[in-house]
Amino acid sequence: MQAMKFSLKEMNNDHIVHLEDLKGTPILLTFWTSWCPDSAFDLMKKQALYEHMDPNRLKMLMINVIGREREANSPQKFIEKNGFTFPVVMDEGRKTYDAYGCEGVPSTFILNERLEIVHSYGEKATFIEIMEGVNQVINT
Repeated sequence: MQAMKFSLKEMNNDHIVHLEDLKGTPILLTFWTSWCPDSAFDLMKKQALYEHMDPNRLKMLMINVIGREREANSPQKFIEKNGFTFPVVMDEGRKTYDAYGCEGVPSTFILNERLEIVHSYGEKATFIEIMEGVNQVINT
């Protein structure tokens, strides 16, 4: 299934990230909120992956679901407090989250180099399950 294309603003600046620009490399997308303990745990694991993964083999993009946040400034504080350095973009309310059919946070999608969704994981997925999906897409 083809991933829905989007153009979303980066958290710390006005740069717009277009999904189409990431084509050619597998991508790990994660939808998250700052108040969710499962999101926090998941993002800590993904930060470790981000620090060790070759960006020519896997791109990573974290999408904050602004429409599900409880306080407007919490996502920025959450990212700074945890020292996350992976790319973060802001959803337009819940537009992208809803378009991807997410039912909770964190929700993770693995796209192949043609921007097709090859794996999707809901909030109960383990990091090991996600890594098995990543392994499949980067080793094909």
